[in-house]
Amino acid sequence: MKPVYIINGFLESGKTQFICFTLAQNYFQIRGKTLLILCEEGENEYDEVLLRKSRTEVELIEREEDFNPANLTSLEKMHRPERIIIEFNGMWNFKNVKLPWYWKIEQQITTIDGSTFPMYYTNMRSLLAEMIRNSEMIIFNRCDTVRDQLNSYKRNIKAVNPSADVIFEDAKGEIDEIFEEDLPYDLNQPVIALDNEGYGIWYLDSMDHLERYVGKTVQFVAMVLKPENFPKGYFVPGRMAMTCCAEDMAFLGYACQYEGADSLKQKEWVKVTATVAKEYWADYKGEGPMLHAVSVEKTKAPRDAIISFS
Repeated sequence: MKPVYIINGFLESGKTQFICFTLAQNYFQIRGKTLLILCEEGENEYDEVLLRKSRTEVELIEREEDFNPANLTSLEKMHRPERIIIEFNGMWNFKNVKLPWYWKIEQQITTIDGSTFPMYYTNMRSLLAEMIRNSEMIIFNRCDTVRDQLNSYKRNIKAVNPSADVIFEDAKGEIDEIFEEDLPYDLNQPVIALDNEGYGIWYLDSMDHLERYVGKTVQFVAMVLKPENFPKGYFVPGRMAMTCCAEDMAFLGYACQYEGADSLKQKEWVKVTATVAKEYWADYKGEGPMLHAVSVEKTKAPRDAIISFS
């Protein structure tokens, strides 16, 4: 079987840039040839040095009717590649694609320009749907000016392909965004119970999307931290977290107002039920998450006292 990688997307969606980046990566190197079949010519061209270094031969198919098993087989026999990459033309209906019977699609990826997605989604939805229907990964790039729309973009994609991995990128790289539907807890519950995974995600998500939690009630098991010179009636319930290794440990917690804070002991374990507010706090150097305790009950340490983000 001949391994085939298909990169879909409309013109100027970032297909060429993605393929160039991939060809340059060590993990994608092979001993034999790579046949790169272009179905359109965009503004970005392939660097000749990169093509030679990656032993990549390029062929152009300009007409949709020429993209057929007979012509594809002829190109393969001409170059005898170890693998094939196809930069597909987004204006061709992917539903009509026919490959030689012994070609096996190893991976299909669709690239999308986030700034023009609404236009294509509205006017060319059927073509777009065929591209993403069987794609394992959907990459939205150029998302700098549409960050507030990414949630709806993801819902649009998931409606067509629920199993696809959806990645958003801006000029700085991948956007590490947590979407409401991906949260491991239900924001509509009267009390949002946070387990180990839930606490870590809630802590991080509260930094970027505090509006989701203001007025909500959360409940979690935490260690008591009472920093020096902390105001009377306040403490910090939180958890130790390890992001990659034992040396990379941090205490994750937000200030909590509690009348009985003076009776709490440093590093004892408690079960906290609290409402979330947005308030000024000096340590935040501005407004941030503030907890108002409904109840604080002493409890035993959890089996996994340290949260891991690895």
